[in-house]
Amino acid sequence: MQIRDLLNGIADRFGGRRVVEGNNIVGLKQGTQNISLEPGGQIELSGAPLETLHQTYAEVNSHLCQVKAVGEEMGIGFLGLGFQPKWALSDIPLMPKAKFEIARNYMPKVGCIGLDMMFRTCTVQVNLDYGSEQDMITKLRTAIALQPIATAIFANSPFKEGKLSGFVSLRSYTYTDTDDDRTGMLPFVFDSSFGFERYVEYVLDVPMYFVYRNKRPVDCTGMSFRDGKLPQLPGDRPVANPGVGARVRLKRFIEMRGADGGPFSTLCALPAFWVGLLYDEESLRCITDMIADWTNEERDMLRRKVPITGLKTQFRGRYVKDLAENILKLAKDGLQRRGHMEVGFLNEVDEIVGTGVTQAEKLANLYTTKWQHNVDPVFREFIY
Repeated sequence: MQIRDLLNGIADRFGGRRVVEGNNIVGLKQGTQNISLEPGGQIELSGAPLETLHQTYAEVNSHLCQVKAVGEEMGIGFLGLGFQPKWALSDIPLMPKAKFEIARNYMPKVGCIGLDMMFRTCTVQVNLDYGSEQDMITKLRTAIALQPIATAIFANSPFKEGKLSGFVSLRSYTYTDTDDDRTGMLPFVFDSSFGFERYVEYVLDVPMYFVYRNKRPVDCTGMSFRDGKLPQLPGDRPVANPGVGARVRLKRFIEMRGADGGPFSTLCALPAFWVGLLYDEESLRCITDMIADWTNEERDMLRRKVPITGLKTQFRGRYVKDLAENILKLAKDGLQRRGHMEVGFLNEVDEIVGTGVTQAEKLANLYTTKWQHNVDPVFREFIY
């Protein structure tokens, strides 16, 4: 009820075309931007393609001003964390979108904590383009290899159901047992034969969730996209398979989803981090050399251990913190060479990497000291 009123309130005050499914408003389209709902009521802004981080900052700030202006009048606040800090899974209602119902029924069949990922997590995504097949290969390999480093730097999900979970990024951990067909480090990307065609072959073999017909999803969970036979729709064939859930996805752009949701100070730090690395030839070349001899086993080890130990994760006799310091310097150098005065967006990350203390660890310390083992103050002290 409140989410419906919130979306309607934003549309009434700030404009936007309502996106409706059945009798329910499930999103808004504002020009080239989309506001949509995730399964557990998370609100997602999908922004426009932009040229500079200053434009990204303005876009994100404008969105937050809109939701805050309407939300405050309704007694609604907004929190940037990677995992819902207090509510149990059973406390969270399913948003009224048919595809979410399909996914909710299928997730327990292919993993143990996929529903947590659906209902209780929040990430910040960065989408960056590429100019050619070779450019895609270089950037995709870099993005996959460094995704655990980004997870460590932006770790911000230490709580579960009002207590410390034992993780710095509980959100990232949920992806380790969600749906193996859709997650993981995609080791084939690092094969010498990798290119667009090989990625298409991979996508063809990822089982489907649903197909859209007459603007409604039809349950096709577990069906083979490559086979193309749909018992639910005799004689019909699927034409696209977007249901790949890896933390780096290849589309007409590269979509990176390795970082926890966080405070406003880090929302634009994440795209700054990736832009500095991937959009500068010199920094990208240095990173490519750095990761060239990393093995599949090492990349997967980082994926599994970083959610627990973050920047303190050991790697080749050192720590991820040491690795992050070198990578952050390359990101800053890349931003400097772009010439748009964007380095300041990395100030918050500079502090995290320099001290080795993530946002998750700051929250954990507050929980055990000032908050006296009560998670409720996070809703007051870290509200947007």
